This record gives sequence, structure tokens and C-alpha cells, in this order.
Amino acid sequence: MQISTVTGTSASNGGTADKTALQKAAQQFEAIFLRQMIGAMRSSSMGDGLLDTSASDQFRDMADARTADSMAQKGSLGIAELLLSQFGGKAPPPATPTQDKSP
Repeated sequence: MQISTVTGTSASNGGTADKTALQKAAQQFEAIFLRQMIGAMRSSSMGDGLLDTSASDQFRDMADARTADSMAQKGSLGIAELLLSQFGGKAPPPATPTQDKSP
């Protein structure tokens, strides 16, 4: 998963672009949260298996990350929806350069 930065938008598409950026950020947050949760569940296992190697651990981590991304895209836990309802109407306007009003 690639996390991108949110940049300012032009006035013509400001509302929809801000909402799209907020949706993307909320979905990415849900994916990160799910990765951490799955990782914590994996680390609380009862012991090491006979065939556990660093390669199998790395593959398991990649599979867990892919599972978390898929769950976030489907909105399995609804964290992104809650974030959107919380911040949906409160997205800050895009930053505009201010002009100096000095004489």
C-alpha cells in the first residue's frame, strides 16, 4: 500500500477533490489499523512452529498486509466510514497564499 500526501486543490473541483482525498486517507488509516491488529494477533501465538523460518515470517507478513488492504477496501470494520462521518463536514479548505497588505 502506498500512502500519498494530500495537497491543495483548485477552486473548481475543491469540494469533490477534498472529499475524495478524505475518503482515501480514511481507507488508508483503516488498512494501517488492520495491519497492526493482525500483527498483534500473530505475535500472541502460543509458540513457534516446526517450519517457521524468516522467509515464512516475511511471506506471512506480506499476506497479512494484503489481507488488511483488502479488508479496508471492503470497509469490513467501518473505521473509514466513521472517520468520514466525523471529519466529512470539517475538512479544512485548501491553503491559499496570502498577500501582504503593506503599503
